Amino acid sequence: MNSDRDSNKLPLRAAAMVLLAVAIVFVGLGWHSLASTSSSDKPVAAASESAVTTSAAPSTEKSAPSSDAADASGTTSASVAPADAPDVCIYNAGTISGLATDYREKVTGLGYQVSSVGNFSSPSITENTVFYTSSQRAAATALASSLGNVSTDARPSSFTLCRSGMALVVVSR
Repeated sequence: MNSDRDSNKLPLRAAAMVLLAVAIVFVGLGWHSLASTSSSDKPVAAASESAVTTSAAPSTEKSAPSSDAADASGTTSASVAPADAPDVCIYNAGTISGLATDYREKVTGLGYQVSSVGNFSSPSITENTVFYTSSQRAAATALASSLGNVSTDARPSSFTLCRSGMALVVVSR
């Protein structure tokens, strides 16, 4: 009779172990989700603050020459992009829908040619970055400084998108 009790407890022990393993997995996923959400909120807040500062400066400059406001904006976009600037490909690697399209308007407004816009998924890119080849370094630096809140980085050999141009990967506004 003792062997019958042990055989009845065996399925209950197995079920308890499976439930315990599932609970541990869910706790781990919850912890990861919490850690990911809190770290991604900080760059978005910082980007929003710098975007407000950046947008305030050009509006002040444009209001100063009241008669030539349209000419000043046209001159600015022609003078920002170097004459031999490569095309720019813009990729949204963030969670904000339409972010690459917003940056397309900014980049074309600065006088650069945009060859493609799309989405890109990479957990290693956490800030807005212009990727460039060695011959594109000056143009990438000019684009990054014109946009503000954008860093530059040499294009890794594993980055195969936009081979002929500079790649602007955006994650925040």
